Amino acid sequence: MIITAITTKVEKIPLRTPFVTALRRVEDVESVRVIIHTDSCHIGLGSAPATKAITGENLKSIVKSINKSYAPQLIGQTFELQTLLEILHNNAHNSSAKAAVDMALYDLASLQKSQNIVGYLNAKALPIESAITISLNEPQLMAQDSLEAYERGFKILKIKLGGGDGLDVERMIAIRESVPHAKLLVDANQAWRVEESLNIIKSLYPLQIELIEQPVIGSDLKGLQRITQESQIPILADEAVFNLEDAKKVIEMRAADLINIKLMKCGGISKAIEIIEYCDAHGVKCMMGSMIEGPISINLTAQLVMAYHESFAYVDLDSPLLYKKIPTGGGLSFFNNIISLEKEEAYYLYILECADHTFYTGIARDVTQRVEEHNSSPKAAKYTRVRRPVKMLYCEKYRSKSSALKREIEIKKMSRSQKERLISTRGDV
Repeated sequence: MIITAITTKVEKIPLRTPFVTALRRVEDVESVRVIIHTDSCHIGLGSAPATKAITGENLKSIVKSINKSYAPQLIGQTFELQTLLEILHNNAHNSSAKAAVDMALYDLASLQKSQNIVGYLNAKALPIESAITISLNEPQLMAQDSLEAYERGFKILKIKLGGGDGLDVERMIAIRESVPHAKLLVDANQAWRVEESLNIIKSLYPLQIELIEQPVIGSDLKGLQRITQESQIPILADEAVFNLEDAKKVIEMRAADLINIKLMKCGGISKAIEIIEYCDAHGVKCMMGSMIEGPISINLTAQLVMAYHESFAYVDLDSPLLYKKIPTGGGLSFFNNIISLEKEEAYYLYILECADHTFYTGIARDVTQRVEEHNSSPKAAKYTRVRRPVKMLYCEKYRSKSSALKREIEIKKMSRSQKERLISTRGDV
């Protein structure tokens, strides 16, 4: 199997309400979808959001990194996962762009073996429990949002603090009063100073907080170390840890009790596994976090958690729960805090060229049989029955009928020239 092309597309998904932290305000999920094409029906999907405030990357720079740096080195290569990962990660940092391609390579490797990511990593899919985020706002509004989330079935709440107005303790008191039985995780997003952190933590201790995430700026490891040593609440390192070397430093200094891994920070599945296994070896539990991401990357990240579920004390993969419409057919199912894998059933998306040189797009479980039907059976589509013979020019394999249907709708909206460009990614057919 040869990689023939790597394509990108910017996608946008509206959120139910704005996502607000001490660092940014987001109203839509904006991400870059990556497809790795091959000379077969196998493709790999990955995705990366624009999180300039954290990784320094925007949509334009992610697309540029993939198209100008990574694609030229990967296209034409025989598919061998470890070799391709080495080529990819030999490039400059650009962690989100690399994460998207890294994920797509893993997706392709697992699809080639007719497995999902969990199976490819020699594990079984288990439901996981995720926190849901409560955005930074006025104390009473956050208390109200927390109560609404709890009443909708979300029992683990991740509270965004760092308002810079002296009201963070008041926020947490109001929230705890509104949801006395919820598990509360606090994320300061680097907004506090060391002494301020210690004072706030002391005030929050009676509220039974599960953890405090990244109270000070990520580069202040000495400050984080002091807070961890003096805090009665466990401290989680987030922006202090982008890669394995950062994790080693934090653990060696005992600068945090837990490590928050995000694929967009570290560069994808392969780099996350390095951190997970190092933390396991040193008895440090992790959280699997995420940015505000699209369903493709959340799906793959959730499967990684399932494969290494014993390594994680907490999971924060709530992006789809924040969408205006929770997605279906993307590989995951959501019931309150619980994320599960949907049942998989392979389907193919295909493009035919008819005798009159027009294109026909469809989906099928058995693509070879379906092309034969288009050519000779009354079961063929009305469009192809009068335009025989047909030949298949392009196909993509998906893990579910709904995923294939979504792709079919997308391709049917393309112009002829766009379809021709897509077909050309297959290489010689």
